[in-house]
Amino acid sequence: MEILAQLEVRCVNLWQSVGVRTLLVSHPGFLLHTHTEWHPERPERLDATIQGVRESQADIVEVEATRVDRDLLRTVHPRDYVAAIERFCSSGGGNLDPDTYASADSWDAAIRAAGAGPQAVEALRSGSADNAFLAVRPPGHHALANQAMGFCLFNNIAVTAQMLIDGGEKVAIVDWDIHHGNGTQDLFISNPDALYLSVHQYPFYPGTGWLDETGYGPGSGMTVNVPVPPRSGGDVYRATFDQMFSPILRQFSPDWLLVSCGFDAHMDDPLADGQLVSGDYAYMAGALARDMPPSRTIFFLEGGYNLSAIQSAATATIDGAFGKVPEYASRKSGTKSWRALDSVKASAGVFWTLD
Repeated sequence: MEILAQLEVRCVNLWQSVGVRTLLVSHPGFLLHTHTEWHPERPERLDATIQGVRESQADIVEVEATRVDRDLLRTVHPRDYVAAIERFCSSGGGNLDPDTYASADSWDAAIRAAGAGPQAVEALRSGSADNAFLAVRPPGHHALANQAMGFCLFNNIAVTAQMLIDGGEKVAIVDWDIHHGNGTQDLFISNPDALYLSVHQYPFYPGTGWLDETGYGPGSGMTVNVPVPPRSGGDVYRATFDQMFSPILRQFSPDWLLVSCGFDAHMDDPLADGQLVSGDYAYMAGALARDMPPSRTIFFLEGGYNLSAIQSAATATIDGAFGKVPEYASRKSGTKSWRALDSVKASAGVFWTLD
Protein backbone atom coordinates (compact mmCIF):
# COMPACT_ATOMS: atom_id res chain seq x y z
CA MET A 1 0.00 0.00 0.00
CA GLU A 2 2.87 2.37 0.81
CA ILE A 3 4.47 1.68 -2.59
CA LEU A 4 1.15 2.41 -4.33
CA ALA A 5 0.79 5.64 -2.40
CA GLN A 6 4.29 6.74 -3.41
CA LEU A 7 3.56 5.87 -7.05
CA GLU A 8 0.36 7.92 -6.94
CA VAL A 9 2.25 10.92 -5.58
CA ARG A 10 4.85 10.57 -8.35
CA CYS A 11 2.10 10.42 -11.00
CA VAL A 12 0.45 13.54 -9.59
CA ASN A 13 3.77 15.40 -9.53
CA LEU A 14 4.49 14.35 -13.11
CA TRP A 15 0.99 15.42 -14.20
CA GLN A 16 1.52 18.84 -12.62
CA SER A 17 5.04 19.32 -13.98
CA VAL A 18 4.27 18.35 -17.59
CA GLY A 19 1.29 20.70 -17.79
CA VAL A 20 -1.48 18.94 -19.69
CA ARG A 21 -3.45 21.19 -22.00
CA THR A 22 -7.15 21.39 -22.78
CA LEU A 23 -8.30 23.31 -25.81
CA LEU A 24 -11.40 25.29 -24.83
CA VAL A 25 -13.41 26.32 -27.89
CA SER A 26 -16.22 28.83 -27.47
CA HIS A 27 -17.43 32.18 -28.86
CA PRO A 28 -19.32 35.26 -27.57
CA GLY A 29 -21.89 34.69 -30.30
CA PHE A 30 -23.16 31.61 -28.46
CA LEU A 31 -24.52 33.93 -25.78
CA LEU A 32 -26.74 35.66 -28.37
CA HIS A 33 -28.69 32.49 -29.07
CA THR A 34 -31.61 33.41 -26.82
CA HIS A 35 -35.35 32.98 -26.45
CA THR A 36 -37.46 33.68 -23.40
CA GLU A 37 -36.24 34.06 -19.84
CA TRP A 38 -37.87 30.82 -18.75
CA HIS A 39 -36.21 28.54 -21.31
CA PRO A 40 -33.78 26.11 -19.62
CA GLU A 41 -31.31 26.17 -22.53
CA ARG A 42 -30.11 29.66 -21.69
CA PRO A 43 -26.87 31.60 -22.17
CA GLU A 44 -25.88 31.31 -18.50
CA ARG A 45 -25.18 27.62 -19.10
CA LEU A 46 -22.23 28.62 -21.23
CA ASP A 47 -20.73 30.88 -18.57
CA ALA A 48 -20.99 28.09 -15.98
CA THR A 49 -19.35 25.59 -18.33
CA ILE A 50 -16.46 27.84 -19.24
CA GLN A 51 -15.83 28.72 -15.62
CA GLY A 52 -15.83 25.03 -14.72
CA VAL A 53 -13.28 24.18 -17.42
CA ARG A 54 -11.07 27.07 -16.33
CA GLU A 55 -11.15 25.82 -12.72
CA SER A 56 -9.71 22.44 -13.69
CA GLN A 57 -6.04 21.65 -13.10
CA ALA A 58 -5.27 21.58 -16.83
CA ASP A 59 -3.60 24.41 -18.71
CA ILE A 60 -6.41 25.93 -20.76
CA VAL A 61 -5.81 27.05 -24.33
CA GLU A 62 -8.77 29.22 -25.34
CA VAL A 63 -9.79 29.87 -28.95
CA GLU A 64 -12.92 31.24 -30.60
CA ALA A 65 -15.06 28.86 -32.63
CA THR A 66 -14.98 29.32 -36.39
CA ARG A 67 -17.92 28.89 -38.78
CA VAL A 68 -18.38 25.45 -40.30
CA ASP A 69 -17.71 24.93 -44.00
CA ARG A 70 -21.10 24.65 -45.74
CA ASP A 71 -20.05 21.59 -47.70
CA LEU A 72 -19.01 19.86 -44.49
CA LEU A 73 -22.32 20.71 -42.83
CA ARG A 74 -24.16 19.23 -45.81
CA THR A 75 -22.49 15.84 -45.32
CA VAL A 76 -24.90 15.44 -42.38
CA HIS A 77 -27.77 17.84 -43.15
CA PRO A 78 -29.30 18.16 -46.64
CA ARG A 79 -28.87 21.43 -48.51
CA ASP A 80 -32.58 22.29 -48.29
CA TYR A 81 -32.66 21.84 -44.52
CA VAL A 82 -29.58 24.01 -44.00
CA ALA A 83 -31.11 26.73 -46.19
CA ALA A 84 -34.42 26.51 -44.32
CA ILE A 85 -32.73 27.07 -40.92
CA GLU A 86 -30.81 30.03 -42.32
CA ARG A 87 -34.00 31.60 -43.71
CA PHE A 88 -35.86 30.98 -40.46
CA CYS A 89 -33.19 32.76 -38.44
CA SER A 90 -32.81 35.64 -40.90
CA SER A 91 -36.56 36.26 -40.68
CA GLY A 92 -36.29 36.72 -36.92
CA GLY A 93 -36.73 33.14 -35.75
CA GLY A 94 -39.30 31.74 -33.37
CA ASN A 95 -40.31 28.27 -32.22
CA LEU A 96 -39.35 25.32 -34.40
CA ASP A 97 -41.22 22.99 -32.06
CA PRO A 98 -42.54 23.36 -28.48
CA ASP A 99 -39.01 22.90 -27.09
CA THR A 100 -36.70 24.21 -29.78
CA TYR A 101 -36.23 27.83 -30.75
CA ALA A 102 -34.08 29.98 -32.99
CA SER A 103 -33.51 33.73 -32.96
CA ALA A 104 -32.01 36.11 -35.48
CA ASP A 105 -28.58 35.44 -33.94
CA SER A 106 -29.00 31.68 -33.79
CA TRP A 107 -27.73 31.06 -37.31
CA ASP A 108 -24.25 32.34 -36.55
CA ALA A 109 -24.24 30.48 -33.24
CA ALA A 110 -25.35 27.24 -34.88
CA ILE A 111 -22.76 27.27 -37.67
CA ARG A 112 -20.01 28.09 -35.17
CA ALA A 113 -21.21 25.25 -32.89
CA ALA A 114 -21.01 22.89 -35.87
CA GLY A 115 -17.60 24.26 -36.85
CA ALA A 116 -15.99 23.93 -33.42
CA GLY A 117 -15.44 20.18 -33.75
CA PRO A 118 -13.53 20.21 -37.05
CA GLN A 119 -11.53 23.15 -35.69
CA ALA A 120 -10.64 21.14 -32.58
CA VAL A 121 -9.59 18.15 -34.69
CA GLU A 122 -7.07 20.24 -36.57
CA ALA A 123 -5.76 21.80 -33.35
CA LEU A 124 -5.26 18.41 -31.69
CA ARG A 125 -3.59 17.03 -34.78
CA SER A 126 -1.13 19.93 -34.70
CA GLY A 127 -0.23 19.25 -31.08
CA SER A 128 -1.82 22.43 -29.71
CA ALA A 129 -3.49 20.57 -26.83
CA ASP A 130 -4.00 17.14 -25.27
CA ASN A 131 -7.79 17.11 -25.53
CA ALA A 132 -10.57 19.59 -26.29
CA PHE A 133 -13.77 20.82 -24.67
CA LEU A 134 -16.31 22.59 -26.88
CA ALA A 135 -18.44 25.03 -24.87
CA VAL A 136 -21.00 25.61 -27.60
CA ARG A 137 -24.65 26.46 -28.03
CA PRO A 138 -27.06 25.33 -29.37
CA PRO A 139 -26.39 21.68 -28.48
CA GLY A 140 -26.66 19.02 -31.14
CA HIS A 141 -27.27 15.36 -30.37
CA HIS A 142 -31.06 15.41 -30.91
CA ALA A 143 -30.88 17.04 -34.35
CA LEU A 144 -31.90 14.68 -37.14
CA ALA A 145 -30.74 15.11 -40.72
CA ASN A 146 -33.91 17.03 -41.65
CA GLN A 147 -35.31 18.11 -38.29
CA ALA A 148 -34.39 20.36 -35.40
CA MET A 149 -35.53 19.10 -32.01
CA GLY A 150 -34.61 18.94 -28.34
CA PHE A 151 -33.02 22.44 -28.32
CA CYS A 152 -30.74 21.33 -31.22
CA LEU A 153 -30.48 22.83 -34.73
CA PHE A 154 -27.50 21.00 -36.26
CA ASN A 155 -25.91 17.80 -35.00
CA ASN A 156 -22.51 19.18 -33.98
CA ILE A 157 -20.90 15.91 -32.98
CA ALA A 158 -22.16 14.14 -36.12
CA VAL A 159 -20.58 16.77 -38.38
CA THR A 160 -17.18 16.11 -36.83
CA ALA A 161 -17.66 12.35 -36.82
CA GLN A 162 -18.66 12.28 -40.49
CA MET A 163 -15.65 14.40 -41.44
CA LEU A 164 -13.32 11.95 -39.69
CA ILE A 165 -15.02 8.89 -41.19
CA ASP A 166 -14.85 10.39 -44.67
CA GLY A 167 -11.13 10.78 -44.02
CA GLY A 168 -10.79 7.05 -43.41
CA GLU A 169 -10.78 7.08 -39.59
CA LYS A 170 -12.87 5.15 -37.08
CA VAL A 171 -14.86 7.16 -34.56
CA ALA A 172 -16.38 6.25 -31.21
CA ILE A 173 -19.13 8.47 -29.83
CA VAL A 174 -19.94 8.16 -26.13
CA ASP A 175 -23.10 9.93 -24.99
CA TRP A 176 -23.66 10.34 -21.25
CA ASP A 177 -26.36 13.02 -21.49
CA ILE A 178 -29.47 11.99 -19.54
CA HIS A 179 -31.47 12.16 -22.79
CA HIS A 180 -30.78 9.67 -25.53
CA GLY A 181 -28.98 11.14 -28.56
CA ASN A 182 -31.56 10.03 -31.09
CA GLY A 183 -30.20 12.24 -33.84
CA THR A 184 -26.66 10.92 -33.56
CA GLN A 185 -27.84 7.32 -33.41
CA ASP A 186 -30.09 7.78 -36.45
CA LEU A 187 -27.30 9.29 -38.54
CA PHE A 188 -24.84 6.44 -37.90
CA ILE A 189 -27.15 3.47 -37.25
CA SER A 190 -25.80 1.47 -40.21
CA ASN A 191 -22.21 2.75 -40.33
CA PRO A 192 -19.53 0.21 -39.33
CA ASP A 193 -16.94 2.95 -38.79
CA ALA A 194 -18.99 4.75 -36.11
CA LEU A 195 -19.46 3.20 -32.68
CA TYR A 196 -22.25 4.79 -30.63
CA LEU A 197 -22.38 4.09 -26.88
CA SER A 198 -25.08 5.77 -24.78
CA VAL A 199 -26.23 5.57 -21.17
CA HIS A 200 -29.44 7.51 -20.53
CA GLN A 201 -32.69 7.63 -18.60
CA TYR A 202 -35.52 5.55 -20.03
CA PRO A 203 -38.43 5.99 -20.50
CA PHE A 204 -37.76 9.66 -21.13
CA TYR A 205 -37.45 12.23 -23.90
CA PRO A 206 -37.07 11.62 -26.85
CA GLY A 207 -38.44 8.09 -26.39
CA THR A 208 -35.62 6.27 -28.20
CA GLY A 209 -32.60 4.34 -26.97
CA TRP A 210 -34.00 0.96 -25.94
CA LEU A 211 -31.54 -1.91 -25.67
CA ASP A 212 -32.78 -3.59 -28.87
CA GLU A 213 -31.59 -0.64 -30.97
CA THR A 214 -28.23 -2.14 -31.92
CA GLY A 215 -27.66 -1.04 -35.52
CA TYR A 216 -28.58 -2.25 -39.00
CA GLY A 217 -26.79 -4.02 -41.83
CA PRO A 218 -23.03 -3.38 -41.73
CA GLY A 219 -23.58 -1.35 -38.55
CA SER A 220 -25.11 -4.22 -36.60
CA GLY A 221 -23.78 -4.19 -33.05
CA MET A 222 -22.23 -0.75 -33.45
CA THR A 223 -24.98 0.92 -31.39
CA VAL A 224 -25.05 0.07 -27.69
CA ASN A 225 -27.76 1.66 -25.55
CA VAL A 226 -27.89 1.39 -21.77
CA PRO A 227 -31.38 2.63 -20.82
CA VAL A 228 -31.52 3.04 -17.03
CA PRO A 229 -34.60 3.92 -14.99
CA PRO A 230 -35.13 7.22 -13.15
CA ARG A 231 -33.02 7.83 -10.04
CA SER A 232 -30.14 5.66 -11.23
CA GLY A 233 -26.96 6.52 -9.37
CA GLY A 234 -23.28 6.70 -10.16
CA ASP A 235 -22.62 3.12 -9.12
CA VAL A 236 -24.44 1.72 -12.15
CA TYR A 237 -22.82 4.32 -14.42
CA ARG A 238 -19.38 3.27 -13.18
CA ALA A 239 -20.23 -0.37 -13.83
CA THR A 240 -21.48 0.54 -17.31
CA PHE A 241 -18.12 2.07 -18.18
CA ASP A 242 -16.02 -0.61 -16.50
CA GLN A 243 -17.95 -3.66 -17.67
CA MET A 244 -19.25 -2.51 -21.07
CA PHE A 245 -17.97 0.70 -22.59
CA SER A 246 -14.28 0.18 -21.83
CA PRO A 247 -14.04 -3.39 -23.21
CA ILE A 248 -16.07 -2.42 -26.29
CA LEU A 249 -13.83 0.59 -26.94
CA ARG A 250 -10.72 -1.58 -26.65
CA GLN A 251 -12.13 -4.04 -29.18
CA PHE A 252 -13.24 -1.34 -31.62
CA SER A 253 -9.97 0.60 -31.23
CA PRO A 254 -11.19 3.97 -32.54
CA ASP A 255 -8.94 6.65 -33.97
CA TRP A 256 -11.02 9.37 -32.30
CA LEU A 257 -13.34 9.61 -29.30
CA LEU A 258 -16.12 12.19 -29.34
CA VAL A 259 -18.16 12.65 -26.15
CA SER A 260 -21.68 14.05 -26.02
CA CYS A 261 -21.03 15.67 -22.68
CA GLY A 262 -24.35 16.51 -21.07
CA PHE A 263 -24.44 17.31 -17.37
CA ASP A 264 -28.17 16.74 -16.85
CA ALA A 265 -27.77 13.34 -15.18
CA HIS A 266 -26.48 15.27 -12.16
CA MET A 267 -28.68 14.89 -9.09
CA ASP A 268 -29.28 18.66 -8.96
CA ASP A 269 -30.52 18.99 -12.52
CA PRO A 270 -34.11 20.29 -12.67
CA LEU A 271 -35.21 18.52 -15.87
CA ALA A 272 -34.34 14.90 -15.14
CA ASP A 273 -34.11 12.25 -12.44
CA GLY A 274 -30.47 11.17 -12.57
CA GLN A 275 -28.48 10.81 -9.37
CA LEU A 276 -24.92 11.48 -10.49
CA VAL A 277 -22.56 13.64 -8.47
CA SER A 278 -19.71 15.61 -10.00
CA GLY A 279 -17.17 12.93 -9.11
CA ASP A 280 -19.00 10.50 -11.37
CA TYR A 281 -18.14 12.68 -14.37
CA ALA A 282 -14.48 12.54 -13.40
CA TYR A 283 -14.73 8.76 -13.19
CA MET A 284 -16.39 8.39 -16.60
CA ALA A 285 -13.90 10.73 -18.28
CA GLY A 286 -11.02 8.86 -16.65
CA ALA A 287 -12.35 5.50 -17.78
CA LEU A 288 -12.53 6.74 -21.37
CA ALA A 289 -9.05 8.26 -21.25
CA ARG A 290 -7.49 4.90 -20.38
CA ASP A 291 -8.66 3.44 -23.67
CA MET A 292 -7.78 6.29 -26.03
CA PRO A 293 -4.54 7.47 -27.66
CA PRO A 294 -3.44 10.96 -26.56
CA SER A 295 -4.81 14.07 -28.23
CA ARG A 296 -7.76 12.29 -29.80
CA THR A 297 -10.65 13.10 -27.42
CA ILE A 298 -13.14 15.94 -27.83
CA PHE A 299 -15.97 16.78 -25.41
CA PHE A 300 -19.07 18.46 -26.88
CA LEU A 301 -21.35 20.33 -24.49
CA GLU A 302 -24.90 19.00 -24.72
CA GLY A 303 -27.44 19.32 -21.86
CA GLY A 304 -27.28 20.33 -18.21
CA TYR A 305 -29.48 22.98 -16.63
CA ASN A 306 -28.37 23.57 -13.03
CA LEU A 307 -25.59 26.14 -13.21
CA SER A 308 -23.72 25.00 -10.11
CA ALA A 309 -23.87 21.37 -11.22
CA ILE A 310 -22.66 22.28 -14.71
CA GLN A 311 -19.68 24.18 -13.33
CA SER A 312 -18.50 21.50 -10.91
CA ALA A 313 -19.12 18.67 -13.38
CA ALA A 314 -17.17 20.46 -16.11
CA THR A 315 -14.21 20.82 -13.76
CA ALA A 316 -14.46 17.15 -12.81
CA THR A 317 -14.66 16.06 -16.45
CA ILE A 318 -11.44 17.80 -17.45
CA ASP A 319 -9.55 16.65 -14.36
CA GLY A 320 -10.84 13.11 -14.78
CA ALA A 321 -9.75 13.02 -18.41
CA PHE A 322 -6.18 13.49 -17.19
CA GLY A 323 -6.43 10.87 -14.44
CA LYS A 324 -7.41 13.16 -11.57
CA VAL A 325 -10.36 11.23 -10.15
CA PRO A 326 -11.00 12.21 -6.52
CA GLU A 327 -12.22 9.88 -3.84
CA TYR A 328 -15.97 10.31 -3.58
CA ALA A 329 -19.15 8.40 -2.82
CA SER A 330 -21.48 7.55 -5.69
CA ARG A 331 -25.18 7.43 -4.97
CA LYS A 332 -26.70 3.96 -4.97
CA SER A 333 -28.99 2.61 -7.65
CA GLY A 334 -32.02 0.43 -7.17
CA THR A 335 -32.52 -3.14 -8.35
CA LYS A 336 -34.18 -2.03 -11.61
CA SER A 337 -31.04 -0.15 -12.65
CA TRP A 338 -28.85 -3.21 -12.20
CA ARG A 339 -31.34 -5.41 -14.03
CA ALA A 340 -31.27 -2.95 -16.92
CA LEU A 341 -27.49 -3.16 -17.10
CA ASP A 342 -27.56 -6.96 -17.01
CA SER A 343 -30.09 -6.98 -19.87
CA VAL A 344 -27.89 -4.76 -22.00
CA LYS A 345 -24.83 -6.88 -21.27
CA ALA A 346 -26.70 -9.92 -22.52
CA SER A 347 -27.80 -8.07 -25.67
CA ALA A 348 -24.41 -6.52 -26.44
CA GLY A 349 -22.64 -9.78 -25.63
CA VAL A 350 -23.87 -11.11 -28.97
CA PHE A 351 -21.52 -8.65 -30.70
CA TRP A 352 -18.78 -7.93 -28.13
CA THR A 353 -16.72 -9.77 -25.54
CA LEU A 354 -17.55 -8.13 -22.21
CA ASP A 355 -15.72 -8.25 -18.87
